[in-house]
Amino acid sequence: MSLKKQAVSGIIWTFAQQFSVQLINFGVQIILARLLMPEDFGLIAMLTVFINLGQMLMDGGMTTSLIRTKSPTQLDYSTVFVSNFIVSIGIYLLIFITAPFVASFYEQGVLQNILRVYALTFVIRSFVAVHVAKLTKEMNFKTQMKLQVPSTIIGAIVGVIMAYADYGVWSLVWMNLVQTIVFTLQNWIFIKWSPSLIFNKKKFKHHFNFGYKMTLSGLLDTIYNDAYRIVIGKFYSPASVGFYNQAETMRLFPVNQLGAVMGKVTYPLFSNIGDDRQLKETYKQTMKLVFFIVVPMMMILIVVGREFFLLLFGEKWLPAVPYFQILAIASIIKPLTSYNLNILKVKGRSDLFLKLEVYKKIIGIIAIIISLPYGIMVLVVTYTIVYHIMNLLNMFYSGRLINYSMIEQFKDCYKIYICGLICLGITYFTRLFFLKETMNNFTILTFISIIFAFCYLSLIYLFDKDMLHILQKLKKGI
Repeated sequence: MSLKKQAVSGIIWTFAQQFSVQLINFGVQIILARLLMPEDFGLIAMLTVFINLGQMLMDGGMTTSLIRTKSPTQLDYSTVFVSNFIVSIGIYLLIFITAPFVASFYEQGVLQNILRVYALTFVIRSFVAVHVAKLTKEMNFKTQMKLQVPSTIIGAIVGVIMAYADYGVWSLVWMNLVQTIVFTLQNWIFIKWSPSLIFNKKKFKHHFNFGYKMTLSGLLDTIYNDAYRIVIGKFYSPASVGFYNQAETMRLFPVNQLGAVMGKVTYPLFSNIGDDRQLKETYKQTMKLVFFIVVPMMMILIVVGREFFLLLFGEKWLPAVPYFQILAIASIIKPLTSYNLNILKVKGRSDLFLKLEVYKKIIGIIAIIISLPYGIMVLVVTYTIVYHIMNLLNMFYSGRLINYSMIEQFKDCYKIYICGLICLGITYFTRLFFLKETMNNFTILTFISIIFAFCYLSLIYLFDKDMLHILQKLKKGI
């Protein structure tokens, strides 16, 4: 199969996986949000940073190294598998010992046992990380979908049943744990590959030398992104963390699905392109296509944020709406940030990747310290502003590697953004002056979406011929 056909097939199957899995998760999120209290979600959000850090340290960035390696052998895969397992045990023991201190920091005693149980997920994932990396390397996303969907359904059923039975926050813990266990078991049963109990120092050094810089970058990114939950959890109530976390989850939901699809496919795809000119053109078209989709998706949600939350979660979650609307502005450029960073990984510049993360996170931490005394809303606004500054740094450094300057990237995307802003203004004033508050939430959502879509596509047709050309090429490719 040609590289182009592999990419198209990969996008289709990865989209099918993401759409089915996240549709299930989205439905379960709605059910659990109505059954549980914001405080329950807040408690889990407080622990997210520790779970994410454990996962990052377990892997050490070595599965990423496997994917970019041209022809990895059984020795490569097995060495990374053994490394992941040993490290995961050590990290879990560290978390188990420090759990009481985490609970004391937040002044929430229940967090001790929750963290000890929840942290088992990344130990279990160490058994399957290499399986997933191997399938991704082979661009076999069809099999990944077949394994992910059943585990998501089973975990969701467990979570909802426990929530109905008044298990509260534990329903969220066991939902994730069961999902991880089922997914891991399926990989071992249905995937033919299995590791050999061998460890090669030379292979370990090769993957670690690339991976540790990616891991350090990931740790910085995780700590920074979760710093807002840590700060809010420390200085405000668990309910406040719950509102912020729900806003964060919902604003990331659309872009993460699209980003996961494209990112999962484009990383191995970019890795297989040797010519910089071809890489630049492929990257440009991918970036424009994703931006074309994300801009209307997020701007519509900004306009109808209140109706969106009322329809899905009910009135008790309305305090999350202002956070959601502001954070959604950052979501518009999130895919661009991800693809710029993919260029650094493809080029093997994990050193530059790490250096960039250090610069960006220094800026971010300073912003948190300055805005902390002024409340959660100022924190959220600051986060959005800083995120745009960080994206500019990504665009500058990655663009230099493929001769695709920041100015060129702006020229390729600004028409889409302006078209979106015009439609945002039209639909906002339509919502404000012509739609009554007593109207059904679903009716408002549908009406605004139709108006936005019509205006947006009309403006793109009139002012961005290059985007139309990319869509025509995509249609022919499929």
